[in-house]
Amino acid sequence: MVAGSSGLVGSALVSALEDTGHEVVRLVRRPARAASERSWDPPAGHVPHDALEGADAVVNLCGASIFGRRWNHARKQVLRDSRLVPTEVLSTAVAEHRIPVLVNASAVGYYGDTGDRAVDETAPLGSGFLAELCRDWEDAVRPAREAGARVVLARNGIVLSSGGGLLGTLRPLFSLMLGGRLGSGGQYLSWIGMDDELAALRFVLETDGLDGPVNLTAPAPVTNAEFTRVMSTALGRPAPWVVPGVALRALLGQIADELVLTGQRAVPKALSEHGFHFHHPALNSALVAALND
Repeated sequence: MVAGSSGLVGSALVSALEDTGHEVVRLVRRPARAASERSWDPPAGHVPHDALEGADAVVNLCGASIFGRRWNHARKQVLRDSRLVPTEVLSTAVAEHRIPVLVNASAVGYYGDTGDRAVDETAPLGSGFLAELCRDWEDAVRPAREAGARVVLARNGIVLSSGGGLLGTLRPLFSLMLGGRLGSGGQYLSWIGMDDELAALRFVLETDGLDGPVNLTAPAPVTNAEFTRVMSTALGRPAPWVVPGVALRALLGQIADELVLTGQRAVPKALSEHGFHFHHPALNSALVAALND
């Protein structure tokens, strides 16, 4: 069962699982339109019983985009409610129906700003709104864990895909030669190619030894300056501009300090120790694959 199946990663994951022979039930917040869909209502705490019957695993990818709007009080509440409420409802359902596996989305924002320090899954909680959001998001799986389910907390980095996300925003800017470094350019970006993201999600579903936090990031995070250089080369477009931090703060507010001018140098220790193979461990090959998809 997959919740959040209409998003960038969720829609791709459903297709990938179905292509490999898995039967996937999608939880949707509108009336069901296909035999593989079940309508649910997270605020009401309702998950249809037949959606869970015989399920081997639940994947929860629910959550409103952290980009696109300034973070005022109301927007922060939306970001929290869109993650915590579905997670609490699904975790409780997993516990009640004794489903053995829950894979729940989280993010490397858990670590806060790590500067140039590499962090793996053993690193402590950072500071800031995103870190606190990730902490509470992960705490919401408690019912499933207490019921004995294997719970994987998939701490995602930036997923590189031609279908949207970061590349969907940056590609037109770089194509118009409006790309450039943000602030000092020294802040790290933890990324992963879409094909590796999907492979990693399937891997954690199928690997019994994986439990708890798992960084879904490529093994070579890069600085913003390096990402800009590689993106410029991949598109064959110069990226000469530098956007000062003060301008980004004026435009984006708190998002600038938590998402743009700071970052995480997260590495996938758990995946690597369990033998996961990355198709695109280096940024250049991942960007070329994504941009040509």
